[in-house]
Amino acid sequence: MENILRLYRLPYDERYPVICFDERPCFLIGDVIKGLDLSADQVRKIHYEYEKNGSCCLLMAIEPLTGKRLAIVYDQRRKIEYAQFMQILATHFPKAIKIRLIQDNLNTHFKSSFYQQFDAQTAFELAEKFEFHYTPKKASWLNAAEIEFSAIARACLKQRIPAKKELETQVYACVNELERKQIKINWKFSITDARRKLNKHYVKVNSVNEKFAQKNI
Repeated sequence: MENILRLYRLPYDERYPVICFDERPCFLIGDVIKGLDLSADQVRKIHYEYEKNGSCCLLMAIEPLTGKRLAIVYDQRRKIEYAQFMQILATHFPKAIKIRLIQDNLNTHFKSSFYQQFDAQTAFELAEKFEFHYTPKKASWLNAAEIEFSAIARACLKQRIPAKKELETQVYACVNELERKQIKINWKFSITDARRKLNKHYVKVNSVNEKFAQKNI
């Protein structure tokens, strides 16, 4: 946790950008019964019946300090899609020596995925572009990409979307608008905050950490 919080505090450096990455399943849901035509002063209503049209997966990366974003909707979430996404992501930061990537430790989120998708030389060169930093288990809140997913969900994913093409249109429009406005993520929670607010967990590791519960430390 402290490693991730340290990364958020680093000053901007285009040679070593800090990027947050995550995946979100999207279920394609269609209406069975067509809704009634409404006037401008009426609240939209939907029927409780629906049909399942399968699913897809949104892969998303954001640089909190600049608001740069990359979003791609895939049919599935596998090592192949992960490797392809990372190859595209690397091209978005041509001046980067190392991309510091914050992500969870899902079974596909490893450099071995590159070797299963590309030839050894291509996989090696791509792996050299990344420095992986994993969030602790059950701590997805440490990944700023979760904030981005929340914004996209509120904007367009809360409604029923029956087809992947329509979902892509809405998601990409939302992401492009956020990037056009250069909406950044100002991460506030620090290592000092963690040691104070989560002090009981520190004390479990070492009782001497009880001193960090005080505000002035």
